[in-house]
Formats: sequence, C-alpha cells, structure tokens
Amino acid sequence: MKLLFIADIVGQPGRRAVKELLPKLRQQHGVNIVGANGENAAGGSGITVNTAQEIFAAGVDIMTSGDHLWDQKEVTELLANEPRFVRPLNYPRGTPGQGSAIWRSEGQRPVAILNLQGRTFMPPLENPFTCAQAAVERLREQTNLIFVDFHAEATSEKVALARMLDGRVSAVIGTHTHVQTADEQIFPGGTAYLTDGGFTGPHESVIGREITPVIQRFLTNMPQKFEVARGRILLQGTVVEVDDVTGRAVRIARISESAS
Repeated sequence: MKLLFIADIVGQPGRRAVKELLPKLRQQHGVNIVGANGENAAGGSGITVNTAQEIFAAGVDIMTSGDHLWDQKEVTELLANEPRFVRPLNYPRGTPGQGSAIWRSEGQRPVAILNLQGRTFMPPLENPFTCAQAAVERLREQTNLIFVDFHAEATSEKVALARMLDGRVSAVIGTHTHVQTADEQIFPGGTAYLTDGGFTGPHESVIGREITPVIQRFLTNMPQKFEVARGRILLQGTVVEVDDVTGRAVRIARISESAS
C-alpha cells in the first residue's frame, strides 16, 4: 500500500500544480491513495466548495485541514456534506465535521486518515495527545493502516506525538510550517515520520505569499495585504509505503516536483 500525501496546497498556483503533476506522480510511484492538506487552497486562506471539488477532481482521495479551517464561510457546507473532507479531530465536542475518515477502494484494504492540530504556538484546542490515543484505538478496530496529518508549529510537539503513536499508526506527517524538513525516517515500531511536508504552491515567496508585503509587515508592524505569490511552483509532500498486513511502514520518501 502506498500513500502520497501532498503538503499544504496554497491558492490557485497550488491547485494547478496538483492538477498538472498528480497523474504523473500516481503512475511513477504506484500510489494507491492520495491525501492532501487543503486548508489554504482558496486564495491562500481557507477552502471553499469549488476549490475542494477542483482538488478532488484532480485525483486527491482525502483532504485534511488545520488552523485556517474557518477562513471561508463555505467550509460549513463541506463539513456537513463532504465525507472526503477532514478537520482536526481535537476541536471541541459539537464542532461540525469529522476528525477522521476511512478510505475504501475495491481490492484494497481500508485506510484511515486522522487529522490533528497542535497547541504549541497555535490556537488552544483539546489535547491532541489524548484525542489521538482514543481515536487510534477506535480506528484500529477497522484497520491497521492509519495515516496522521499533524498540523502543528512546534517540532518537539510533532516528534513527541509520533513517538507516542509509534507502532500504532503507519505514518505521522507534519504540516503547517510550509517548510519541508529533511528528517524522514521510520521509527522502531514501524511508524514513518516527517516533521513537515512543506507546501504545494509558489516558492519564490515567503511561505507562499508575495515577498515585499511580508517584509514590510516585519519592518513596520503595520497591516499588509498578503497576496499569494506566483513564481517557482512546486508540489511537495511525501510517499509512504506500508505493509498492508502489518500496517508497518517500509519506506518513506520526500517529494518536491516543479510545475510548469
């Protein structure tokens, strides 16, 4: 079983990269399931029904989100009606939507996708560590193929959660910082790990935004309009290969592909 996880899709350039590159990547890596973080897909802030459908139509099977979940009001429609869309599990009880989903395809074992959000330097939510423990026990009753998107700022928080889940999930992939890390590894219990998958979109930028307004904000502390940049578009993420009987990862590789 091979999962391709596409890191944070930023705006129209990121959506275009997915549409252009995903068919080739599916074939090149023999991918069975494609996940993607889509929380910045609509103009770089949030996600709409139309942008979500565009990404699904490009070949993404399951989409996760994060702290920009509520930036577009249309997201409530996605949360209510789209079973392929997942929000962080550790929002308070009663929040619309789902924190995990089970992907099923004919001839394949079911795969669980679990979305969590960190709390260090992030908005306060329920404890992702305790939420993860309960969710993983529940999901393991249906499948031992479990992939976690941990949308968090602090490296220590990401590593700690992955270490806690080692041997109980197939992979923990970090998102949110938009900077791809080079620490891909497989822990002793068989859980693949990458601190951050990076982002899919314009890299001639400051984490996806036009450079000058961000510099001006740091220089003056005055509000600026942060438009999505346009140059040097990359699709970033990771491919994880898993033994579909044991659920243990056997290979993890970073992806960083240029779009035209």
